[in-house]
Amino acid sequence: MRTGFVAALALLAFTAPLAAQSAPSPDASARELFGHVAKPAPLAARSIGYYIRGCLAGAVALPVDGKTWQVMRLSRNRNWGHPKLVQFLERFAARVPKLANWPGILVGDLAQPRGGPMLTGHLSHQVGLDADIWLTPMPARTLSREEREEMSAINMVAEDWSDIDPKAWTPAHLKVIKSAAEDPLIERVLVNAAIKKALCREAGSDRAWLHKVRPWYGHNWHMHVRIGCPADSKDCKAQPSVPAGDGCGSELAWWFTEKARRPIPKGPQRIMKLSELPPACRQVLVAP
Repeated sequence: MRTGFVAALALLAFTAPLAAQSAPSPDASARELFGHVAKPAPLAARSIGYYIRGCLAGAVALPVDGKTWQVMRLSRNRNWGHPKLVQFLERFAARVPKLANWPGILVGDLAQPRGGPMLTGHLSHQVGLDADIWLTPMPARTLSREEREEMSAINMVAEDWSDIDPKAWTPAHLKVIKSAAEDPLIERVLVNAAIKKALCREAGSDRAWLHKVRPWYGHNWHMHVRIGCPADSKDCKAQPSVPAGDGCGSELAWWFTEKARRPIPKGPQRIMKLSELPPACRQVLVAP
């Protein structure tokens, strides 16, 4: 009952004139408030807060179709990002056909129109600086809306999670991931540990880019790219720098230990309150 009431209040707030809006409660669920906003805040572009606790003003949409990209899962309305992220994706997508025998890329989630916590899925993707790029090549035709909702990405990892699946993995995947990591805007590329293992093995002598590619849970069907805080975003909190080295030693080996493979216990999901986000996120939320 309480959740439905908060959602209804949020929807009403964004259809009423700004002068008539009542301030949302600090105790309200941030994901309910941000998750029901359909349009970006008409403010100067800036990322506010941290990747897992923040919001986004002045977001722009990655068009759902480009010459070398297509956006997936359109019903989620998560193709919004800081202009710098959208520019990167358009630039990167244009490079891909020159690197690999791919017509282009399939793009998963960026952020919600005003960022913030999501109703489902990601903990990060809150400030418009994260994007998921499928490791399934874009087909040489335009996918229907239904296909974009139902099509599954290809799992790059073997059933025992110890390495990549040789039936799915190709040299083109290394080239695509490497190109993303080499872009000056990119601070991190998150992939499954098995994919990182394959990259370490196949990279050859050119290894400088590998330190940006970090293993993380999941990420067996896509790579998660992240750019740093833009210069226009003084309230954006930077993440720690990536460690030195190529990341192919003991830190990677840990991901294949029994402890790392053990399922993480799942308790009740904690609901983040609006008051836990940076104060500027309230202004983003109530902007007309």
